[in-house]
Amino acid sequence: VNVGCVPKKVMWNTAVHAEFIHDHADYGFETPGVKFSWRTIKEKRDAYVRRLNDIYESNVKKAQIDIIRGYGKFTAGPEPTIEVDGKKYTAPHILIATGGRPAVPSDSEIPGASLGMTSDGFFDLEELPRRSVIVGAGYIAVEMAGILSTLGSKSSLLIRQDKVM
Repeated sequence: VNVGCVPKKVMWNTAVHAEFIHDHADYGFETPGVKFSWRTIKEKRDAYVRRLNDIYESNVKKAQIDIIRGYGKFTAGPEPTIEVDGKKYTAPHILIATGGRPAVPSDSEIPGASLGMTSDGFFDLEELPRRSVIVGAGYIAVEMAGILSTLGSKSSLLIRQDKVM
């Protein structure tokens, strides 16, 4: 939600607005001089995500749910128990939020890999890149390529192909 779904939807909606502006003349609207500011949408998007995080945390506290941060593992025993950083916690309900991260290959595995970024890095961009190459053909890659292209980045989508069609 924090580094994917919500900020990606903000960027998708930004691209939708860009498409609408592109088509305004066909519907009789004159929109000369319309400019897009990556910095503005980044600041507003990031503030929106921070606001949502505060709301989520407040709701968790109101529900009297304890948040325990650290590396945990379930232990053997009759009751649901988890051990986090050497301390054991028992509760009727335990939720593990994994906080997954993408795997990034090393330069020895894929030459030049360190020059790229994951989809998380997209949200850290301080300005719209003039050119972008998105590797992959999953829905996130296709959405990122569409967003970047619509907002003005000359974008290419690289797709692995195992056989000639």
